Amino acid sequence: MKNYLIIGGSSGIGLQLTHTLAKKNHTVYATYYQKETHSDTDNIHYHPLNVLNETDFSYLPDKLHGLIYCVGNIYLKQFSQLKIEEFQRDYDLQVIGAIKCIQACLPRLKACKHSSIVLFSTISVQMGFDFHSLVSSSKGAIEGLCRALAAEFAPDIRVNCIAPSLTDTPMADRLLRTDKQKETQAQSNPLKRIGHVQDSANMANFLLSEKSDWITGQIIHVDGGMSALR
Repeated sequence: MKNYLIIGGSSGIGLQLTHTLAKKNHTVYATYYQKETHSDTDNIHYHPLNVLNETDFSYLPDKLHGLIYCVGNIYLKQFSQLKIEEFQRDYDLQVIGAIKCIQACLPRLKACKHSSIVLFSTISVQMGFDFHSLVSSSKGAIEGLCRALAAEFAPDIRVNCIAPSLTDTPMADRLLRTDKQKETQAQSNPLKRIGHVQDSANMANFLLSEKSDWITGQIIHVDGGMSALR
């Protein structure tokens, strides 16, 4: 069985992936930020983590088969109203946080051989939406990081990135508060529904497995066809 670290494993896609991997009898170390989280399953271990301040992973085993960075934020605002400090905070959370976690875990990933890193972007990097300058610029950096690390770490560590369209998670609550909002978002998608956490969690599970051992450096759009179809 394998060891996985999920940064942001207490809600949304990260939570779904935590349970998906645990059901396969893998050991999952999942982090939470503000809301203390516990598990009654022996192979899920929750630990607090504020990626902006510390990256103490001393509790991890010597070998790590996969690292998943699920931390993110959806903050939509007109560009002219955004402050530089807001861009800096978002970049620190979504990009610098990922870099710090990867650097801290790199010896454990290298010790494993054939390990995998999964990052998360967003459809808005490719598509370009109103009021998305904050998240698009940070996630655009994540996509660049994914490709650069995939080249540098090959062949021992694969690095891929999932770019979903709008997904029904706690982070997207204010965009999906009402049935009308959900229906409007669903109708804008070629497959006429919004994303489910299982959609991206299933892809992450695949990218962590041996079934994807010839895939690296890819930005994979789990978005109902929205990035490709008109």
